[in-house]
Amino acid sequence: MLLLLLRDSLGIGGVGREVHVLYQYWYRQFAHGTFPVGDVTWQYPPGAGLVIMSPGVLPWLTYFQAFVALTLLADAAVALALARADSDRLTHGAWVWVCGLPLLLHIPLARYDVQVTALAVLALLALRSRFTAGRLLGGALAAVGTLVKVWPALTLIGTPRGRTTRDAWVSAAVTAAALLATLALCFTHSLDFLRQQGSRGVQIESLGGTALAVARSTGVWPGTVEYRYGAFEYVGPYVSSVGRLALLLTVLAFVWLLMWRLRARSWTAATPLDAALAAVLLFTVTSRVISPQYMIWLIGLVAVCLTCRESVMRPVAVLLLPAAALSSLAYPVLYDEVVAGTWPGLVVMLARNTLLLAAALLAARRLWTASVATPDE
Repeated sequence: MLLLLLRDSLGIGGVGREVHVLYQYWYRQFAHGTFPVGDVTWQYPPGAGLVIMSPGVLPWLTYFQAFVALTLLADAAVALALARADSDRLTHGAWVWVCGLPLLLHIPLARYDVQVTALAVLALLALRSRFTAGRLLGGALAAVGTLVKVWPALTLIGTPRGRTTRDAWVSAAVTAAALLATLALCFTHSLDFLRQQGSRGVQIESLGGTALAVARSTGVWPGTVEYRYGAFEYVGPYVSSVGRLALLLTVLAFVWLLMWRLRARSWTAATPLDAALAAVLLFTVTSRVISPQYMIWLIGLVAVCLTCRESVMRPVAVLLLPAAALSSLAYPVLYDEVVAGTWPGLVVMLARNTLLLAAALLAARRLWTASVATPDE
């Protein structure tokens, strides 16, 4: 992965450009006490600024070197935490992380999603503690992750009812409020990212984007691809309708998760882990944006699930690992083909998104069956 990043010429190349150019540009703005203002590429919660600023703790390295070093440190922390949770060697969670992450080639080292995934993984492992301090720590880590990239909030969806939920959710709320207030006091325009979210379109890697690509390749739809808001998106008739449909499906996914939460009857040690994976999968496949780095989250979450023998998500792991490999084939290896909508690019995206959709539906079904349905049902 490091060698690929140093060469950075695979496929379209320039995978590390996001750190070299964009992250470093944001870093200079943070040094002046402000979040990016009027920047359509800044679409992240204020906690993301902490990760972007973190290379400053290693001033003897260049920004890029420090960022990669800290990413490797987060990677090591996840691997060690999973290995410790899997100390009886009866499950394979740590191996899923160690062997699954390189399927994404050098992308994980040039994005900050490894750091976010580390917060989510450590939160889930802490929530398994029988002690109040562990549950409080799990809630705090989930809150920090939420303020960095939103989705770690879903790590709390499956906490057992009662004291565990109360401790974790109160800790998360207090931590989030304190961190948000601190960032608002120290930096200006901390909530400016909200202005950029509503303008996002349908990215070519999303499920909706794949449907539009198929329609375009068959001559049914006359749209085009444009680079907007830091990504390639489809432009043309019905794109806004596809985007609204994706939003509706996201709402329905949330309603399903809420219904599951209310109807769940039994919790095992694996239920909070399985619920987090199912929730993130559902929100991923209904998103207007499915970037390759999203697979980092899913690999981390399925790895946590597989540290627990009671997990019902092993078949989901079988779908997610090839989906990760196809994601890196789509970007950066064949990204020109994906953007152009040629048959090689279209086949890769169809295969990847079919696997993701199947994984999401399978995860939801197995979670429901394991915790809601009775043997008679």
